[in-house]
Amino acid sequence: MSASPTRPVHLFVTGTDTGVGKTRVSTGLCRAYVRQGLRVAAMKPIASGCEATPDGLRNEDALALHAQMNVRARYAEVNPYAFAAPIAPHLAARDAGVVIDFDILDRAKERLALQSDVLIVEGAGGWLVPLGAERSFADLVLRWQLDVVLVVGLRLGCLNHALLTHEAIARRGLRLAGWVGNSIDADFARRDDNLAYLKDALPAPCLGILPFAAHADAECVAQDLYPERLANYGIAAENLRGSAPRVI
Repeated sequence: MSASPTRPVHLFVTGTDTGVGKTRVSTGLCRAYVRQGLRVAAMKPIASGCEATPDGLRNEDALALHAQMNVRARYAEVNPYAFAAPIAPHLAARDAGVVIDFDILDRAKERLALQSDVLIVEGAGGWLVPLGAERSFADLVLRWQLDVVLVVGLRLGCLNHALLTHEAIARRGLRLAGWVGNSIDADFARRDDNLAYLKDALPAPCLGILPFAAHADAECVAQDLYPERLANYGIAAENLRGSAPRVI
């Protein structure tokens, strides 16, 4: 039996830094929800570091998200702004002579939201990555009133990065719905002690701790994620997963 949320699940996935596993978690969440029979869409609103193809610029992360969706959408709806240079989005946009228009992003997001029960929106870099002279990704999340999932890259410095990010989210009146620990340093000393501190310090449920695995696919990641721990979405845990969730 498939689960049915009492209201749409709209989540923004951000990270404590660039390269901490946002796409890994975003595709895993998509896969976890698809497995439950829900209609799932995903979005990478702005991406830099895109490759030229016969169909236009394409971003590896956006393509990975697109592949995990089970609703029909054009690539341009999943990734409305694609830039070639692998630099900060506002610089890539400026170099391309483009002003990022939030109205264009709004329309793409609404088309995806209308087709889906679950919409996963992945940011670029960290929480306050600028999108222009006066706006950042945080302003887009505030505009869309999305709940936030924070990916914590588990390495030295992650405690400070996680707490600063949560503080910045809270200052905008937004809700940290959950967090995921992603093991990106195989030699991270005192990992368990750091995780224990994060579980006490962050006022949101831990949705999973991902092992160090450079090439894990979305299906493997989904096995280690527990989106039923997200509060206020009305999906019963017994519907989301046949067995009791692991204690982490």
